[in-house]
Amino acid sequence: MINFEAALKALAHAGVNFVIVGAYAGVAHGSAQITRDLDICYERTPENQKRLAVVLNAIHARLRDAPADLPFSLDERALAQGMNFTLQTDVGDIDVFGEISGVGQFPDLARDAIPMELYGRTFRVASLDALIRSKRAAGRPKDLNALPELEALKELEDSRHPKE
Repeated sequence: MINFEAALKALAHAGVNFVIVGAYAGVAHGSAQITRDLDICYERTPENQKRLAVVLNAIHARLRDAPADLPFSLDERALAQGMNFTLQTDVGDIDVFGEISGVGQFPDLARDAIPMELYGRTFRVASLDALIRSKRAAGRPKDLNALPELEALKELEDSRHPKE
């Protein structure tokens, strides 16, 4: 199980520019879904990739489900050459995405991300619209099963904040 607080604070302390996505973003919006990992979409600038690499190395990130002896160096070069990484760390599983299906890259997510207070800090969380689009695009059973609840949360949000 991941220590969400430790993971988020480590990323924030390192100055990583990211948006929380995936099931944990749904939980932040009120979903009852259970998740065992943290998914983030990171800004793909060299400076941000360097900050992300520093924090991931500090929490001993390694490729999840890869052989222990697989030679892999997680640095800004690896982040620049790759796009999405599923990692195991000292604080739990973290998935870092350069691009989210159905939504795009960091600027696309950040555009309508919602600032939310979590663990005494403000983090950007993917909007319900972005979460719904990404779950539809992923099309996996677990993503499709999450849609009805996310859509209900979106309807509730829309009823509380009608657009003019």
